[in-house]
Amino acid sequence: MAYTAADVKKLREETAAGMLDCKKALDEANGDYQKAVELIRVKGLKGVTKREGRTTSNGLVLAKAEGNLGVMLELNCETDFVAKGDRFQELAAELLTHLEASKIGDLTAFLASTMANGETVQAVIDQGNATLGEKIELRRIAVLDGQPVALYLHRTSPDLPPQVGVLVQLASAAAEAGKDIAQHIAAFAPQYVSREHIPAEAIENERRIAEETAREEGKPEASLSKVVEGRVTGFVKEVSLLEQSFAKDAKKTVQQILDEAKTAVSAFHRFRVGQ
Repeated sequence: MAYTAADVKKLREETAAGMLDCKKALDEANGDYQKAVELIRVKGLKGVTKREGRTTSNGLVLAKAEGNLGVMLELNCETDFVAKGDRFQELAAELLTHLEASKIGDLTAFLASTMANGETVQAVIDQGNATLGEKIELRRIAVLDGQPVALYLHRTSPDLPPQVGVLVQLASAAAEAGKDIAQHIAAFAPQYVSREHIPAEAIENERRIAEETAREEGKPEASLSKVVEGRVTGFVKEVSLLEQSFAKDAKKTVQQILDEAKTAVSAFHRFRVGQ
């Protein structure tokens, strides 16, 4: 069965395989398009284990928020070329649809869950490995449910899919404030909602480092305690969302912006590809 250049082009677009590989598959399949697709998948799957040690530092963050439900995932690949491709982005969208439907927030459980096509999430990702010819990895997921959720996605480059994503769960609906806070989190990368959420060991470790640094700098013993506590306070303000200066108005804290909007942040997730 003969095949045309259009068949090669179509096969390459569908599978993201190289042109030579597409031609070889069509030759082996005697021009049978569907058989060629299967051949590429099979040959690709044989190489999945060889790709396990590779680094996946590219990819995208994809998210969706409607009403009281927000979901987000980070899907990684090896190169920005694949990240820009339709098939990779379609795979991310398929996974996000399942995440929204299942509301499974644990990554291990999500990978083992069954999608609408009857296959597990991990099996679908393995097929992505095969057809795209790169290691594809679902690095993390997030699900926020039960309260209003705001969303922000940011492109670090116009030719790439979103690389930064933020979900913010609010105590009460406040669309404009929610979007502003999500953008702030994207830019300033707080680690905790408030100082109450910072683990005690993290603060103690920061206090120890601050004291050692102050002594190394030769600070007087009489002022040592004040210097240390000042630096610990600075650390708390840096990592605590509510105490950060608001991105759009540095004269106000995030807490003040939330108070003005008559809402509060219950939780948030910030993903950045590769971080």
